Parts: sequence; structure tokens; C-alpha cells
Amino acid sequence: MWGDVSERRGSRESHGSRRPYAPGMSTADTSRYVRIRAELVLEVEDAEAITRAALRRIAEDPGLPEAERTGARGAVTEDTAEALAHLVDPFDLVSEVPGVGLQQATWSSERIAYDPDSPDWGLDEDDEDDGDLDDAHDGPHGRHGPHGPDRRVDEDGAEMTVG
Repeated sequence: MWGDVSERRGSRESHGSRRPYAPGMSTADTSRYVRIRAELVLEVEDAEAITRAALRRIAEDPGLPEAERTGARGAVTEDTAEALAHLVDPFDLVSEVPGVGLQQATWSSERIAYDPDSPDWGLDEDDEDDGDLDDAHDGPHGRHGPHGPDRRVDEDGAEMTVG
């Protein structure tokens, strides 16, 4: 998770920070960009249908080199989560939104242990005020999420830990 964003309060520059949070960019430049985070939990009801759809998408992709196509076929056949990653495209979420252009997108999928009755998976959990200032790190897996703190590379190429 990015340490400069809180889903409830907005980003730092939208709260009157005197300096831009992105080094080398003016406040006017940074305010043009918006990061949207969405986390989806899908129940797989028909794994074979998902695999077939992913294989069809791979076969119809004219820009996919044959070597990558072969690897992708194997991956989606072995793992439904991988098949879903081939079918869910962030561009599709914003392609019809007027006035925006997708600048960057990353996504992944993974199998998870999900219990809809568990309070850890409540939809409003991130909205609870726990007193800290960085609600972006809160979630069902604790302060840093299931994979620990975010690791990033700064403008000089040095690795840093955020959070």
C-alpha cells in the first residue's frame, strides 16, 4: 500500500501539503493523477468456464508472441487465479470514463482462504478509525497487509520500505 494515500481522507496534496509528495513534480502535475484501489474477492463457480474463456482470450490476442502464448496457455490451464488475471483488465474499468487516460495499471490474482462470516473480511473495516494516521495500511491482514510492508524504489534507484 502507498503510505501517502488514505481512502477516507484523500492524498496528502489534497490536504494542503506545502510540498508535492512526488519529488520532481509540481503540485499542479501531481494533482492531475488519481490512484484508485479496488480489492475484489470472487467466488469461482465454474473453473472450467473461466479456463475456457482465458484460453479463448489468449488465442485471440494478436499481439501475443507464440512463445508467450504457449506459456500463458499452460498457466491458465493449471491455475484458475491465473486464468482470471488474463480475463480481468483494468483498462476495461476506465476505458468508457470520459476525461481520463489510464497511465499505469498493475494487478494480480491469488487463491485465498475466505470466510464471509469472519469479521476480518468486513467491507467497512477500513472505515473504522483506529487512531493511526495511515489508514491505507489497515485491512484484514493488519497494518501492512498479507505480504508485509510495501517495498519501492525511490527516484535514485534505492530500495526503500514504506510504512
